[in-house]
Amino acid sequence: LFQYEYSFFFFFFFFSDLEGNAYQNNQLLKIILAMHQFIISSFSTYLNALENKSSMLCVKICYFVRYWITEFWVMFKMDSKLSTTMEEFQELVKANGEELHCHLIDTTQINSRDWSRKLTQRVKANTSKKRKVSLLFDHLEPEELSDHLTYLEFKSFRRISFSDYQNYIVNSCVKENPTMERSIALCNGISQWVQLMVLSRPTPQLRAEVFIKFIHVAQKLHQLQNFNTLMAVIGGLCHSSISRLKETSSCVPHDVIKVFNEMTELLSSYRNYDSYRRAYNECSNFKIPILGVHLKDLISLYEGMPDYLEDKKINIYKLYSLYNHINELIQLQEMPLPLEANMDLVHLLTLSLDLYYTEDEIYELSYAREPRSHRAAPLTPSRPPVVADWASGVAPKPDPKTISKHVQRMVDSVFKNYDHDQDGYISQEEFEKIAASFPFSFCVMAKDWEGLISRDEITAYFMRASSIYSKLGLDRVKLTVLPIPSFAGIKQGC
Repeated sequence: LFQYEYSFFFFFFFFSDLEGNAYQNNQLLKIILAMHQFIISSFSTYLNALENKSSMLCVKICYFVRYWITEFWVMFKMDSKLSTTMEEFQELVKANGEELHCHLIDTTQINSRDWSRKLTQRVKANTSKKRKVSLLFDHLEPEELSDHLTYLEFKSFRRISFSDYQNYIVNSCVKENPTMERSIALCNGISQWVQLMVLSRPTPQLRAEVFIKFIHVAQKLHQLQNFNTLMAVIGGLCHSSISRLKETSSCVPHDVIKVFNEMTELLSSYRNYDSYRRAYNECSNFKIPILGVHLKDLISLYEGMPDYLEDKKINIYKLYSLYNHINELIQLQEMPLPLEANMDLVHLLTLSLDLYYTEDEIYELSYAREPRSHRAAPLTPSRPPVVADWASGVAPKPDPKTISKHVQRMVDSVFKNYDHDQDGYISQEEFEKIAASFPFSFCVMAKDWEGLISRDEITAYFMRASSIYSKLGLDRVKLTVLPIPSFAGIKQGC
């Protein structure tokens, strides 16, 4: 470890003056600092320098740290491991009574910076339209759905930091990587939502209409160059719980089937996603990549090249290649979002996509809609052609406060758009239409009076959702997708 760290510090010394000021426009130094996780895990070099009474080396190391803190202070905000290592280093310096060194590595300036984590881009509420927004799935145009799914996807994508990508490379999983876990949860949620919305319709013709609508959504997503959500939608339609529905597929026009097959081919894993890669590389400006494909590329690059060359020299080319791959993804986060979002629809989708079912439960729904033929061989559940198997085993646990916030916003949106006389009630008929926008139905609600439903009752309705209860660690309740028999719900899929 000493040899590796020493070569790292020596590189900095070579490109800096006696007071640790790096020469200008040193891109290679920037890359090495950004990729520090692969080179240095502690400051044992400083301890060795103290033991060898090499005061010049100690000072140079502290100047190096000062430069790092000054020029790349955001790293210390976003990388908890780096912050912890820095605290340990400060304790080491203090313990040895080096006052000058303590001053050089002071990190209090970081907290005084005007800094905020990159959150979603502020998207204007769509106030240009006079009419109230519809929260009903059947009334939403494919363009509206694709725009708002893209809004949610971009919001999730932008939160993945440089260090998140590095942590994934080092650990080869998303454990203790909440931003990536949320991204996976969104992708899985969309895929299952697509399946359940198709299965929630009682007749083949109605299921075919939902299928056709999602094909049109997929076309709009393709136009927006949102490949990650496109993968989730097509993956949901390709799932064998949907593809086995022969009566439903017979109601889908041939031209729609043709588009579906073209989309499936575009996203196919054949020849290492060759069709997708060509399409993606031809895109410019705003685009959202299939995250799993690019994470696999990072893992292949990391494992396929040695960290060090002969004589323990750092493999600069490997660091440079990894940096460029990650930086390309980070740069995409800065692109302006080419759409407007209505926050009422955002709240609706956020809550709708937070429902998760097991494979067995989805197949139970599928067989209830179209029972298995006695002549047909039993179907084995199969994965769609594009699956985030790089995220296997992920089961993020949303914060109960966050869930409650989504529910309250959803209720606010419902009453803003459907409580026309603003008396705090909506009709039973309107409520049933809203409930149909979700791929489930809960227990029958008691009516307050004259068939009207209050804000408190609707809030309780959403909070009783089986998925929410299971995520809060409470008792599971039965869900009913009418007229499908009841089944128990859910846990996070992968």
